[in-house]
Amino acid sequence: MRVLVAGHRGYIGAVLVPMLERAGYDVVGLDSELYEGCDFGEVADAPTSIVRDIRDVEAADLDGIDAVVCLAALSNDPLGDLDPEVTDGINHLGTASFAQAAKRAGVGRFVFSSSCSLYGAAGDEPLDEGAVLRPVTPYGTAKVRAEEALSRLADTTFCVTSLRNATAYGVSPRLRGDLVVNNLTGYAVTTGEVLLKSDGRPWRPLVHVEDIARAFVSVLEAPTEVVADQAFNVGLTEENYRIRDVAEIVREVVPDSRVTFAADAGPDVRNYRVNFDKFTEAIPSFRPSWTVRAGVEQLYEAFVAHGLTEEEFLGPRYSRVTTVVDRQERGELDGSLRSTA
Repeated sequence: MRVLVAGHRGYIGAVLVPMLERAGYDVVGLDSELYEGCDFGEVADAPTSIVRDIRDVEAADLDGIDAVVCLAALSNDPLGDLDPEVTDGINHLGTASFAQAAKRAGVGRFVFSSSCSLYGAAGDEPLDEGAVLRPVTPYGTAKVRAEEALSRLADTTFCVTSLRNATAYGVSPRLRGDLVVNNLTGYAVTTGEVLLKSDGRPWRPLVHVEDIARAFVSVLEAPTEVVADQAFNVGLTEENYRIRDVAEIVREVVPDSRVTFAADAGPDVRNYRVNFDKFTEAIPSFRPSWTVRAGVEQLYEAFVAHGLTEEEFLGPRYSRVTTVVDRQERGELDGSLRSTA
């Protein structure tokens, strides 16, 4: 099977591409290179790589492709908040136009990287895929709209699956330091403080980036009738945590660290617990293998081995919104986040 991974040089893509190759897939990568140089180690490229924004993909670009994995997006709330219209233009409208091109090209499967953030402000009871969606940010709203647009395209010849990933963590060659577990661990290693930017009370479901990548492989291998026009939460029900409990795990793993609160730390309206039974029941061969504690231990060991410094960690390389703003200020990106080169 020939699989095109859009966003193949991002946080998840850099883990997924080698995994697909090991599984015997013929992988084509497509990426706008928005985060070129934001590396944590060596990023393995796909054998065939296309530099393209998903907003610009045409059916001819997808000739010979059997399946698409769509990871390409503005990847978090702070980045999505920069310009909600641009966020919708990429994460919703861009995804929809990309999927339309794939369908015209005869692509059989389209697997979309959605997010549990679309549950938004939901309280403390675990939510399954049938729950009311209450996004509270432009990022979450765009994911809802993208799922709806993709579902309208789904039919017997175009199998669409949306994977609602829990909040990711863990080591990747394209590391993100703006994810909560990675961020708390990075601060602890480089400053000695496990710095909470909220009151720590909100719930979050958490899943390792390797388990997310394995979920995409599992969907590609699953029978069409099991995954067609379906949304699945990706994670483990027992891996829902209050942020303050994650901070305590980090404190226990990182020697001589202490939990502190930012000066403006306060309540966070984003609060959701998630049930993940549907996916593991549909595809019994898939079950996430990582826990948050194991992930923190992995991050700690990697940060120490890398010699991660406070200046490096707090700089633009590992923060998606800081990277984008920095590139805009240097004139490398325009207001719509297209390259000016």
